Amino acid sequence: MSDLLERLRGRGWRMTAQRRVVAEVLDGDHVHLTADEVHARAVSRLPEISRATVYNTLGEMVSLGEVLEVSTDRRAKRYDPNAHRPHHHLVCARCGAIRDVHPAGNPLADLPADERYGFTVSDVEVTYRGICPACAATA
Repeated sequence: MSDLLERLRGRGWRMTAQRRVVAEVLDGDHVHLTADEVHARAVSRLPEISRATVYNTLGEMVSLGEVLEVSTDRRAKRYDPNAHRPHHHLVCARCGAIRDVHPAGNPLADLPADERYGFTVSDVEVTYRGICPACAATA
């Protein structure tokens, strides 16, 4: 059973066939699918699943804090099941590929007190941008 399925079951989330398929599609490392990509993959496993069900299920998973909604540019939102291990994202500026990265250090500690302007900072999102090896090879 996938980590996401285990986490959802541990929360007592009612596991319908549709919800299970969406969770299974999101399983894996470096998964950052759009809702339409989740739907396309889910349909291959459960042909009767509707787009609305996929969108609603993703919304519920985000509300539960079990999936992150990632927006790294003006493209569609992506869904990241790696919600419980702090990480940043590395994004290809050409194809939009996203990889999870875990650099050493604490980015929150890198923000000097005089740059916080009185904010109590609770979270940091860092996005590294560049060109992936596949895009670099075709340049």
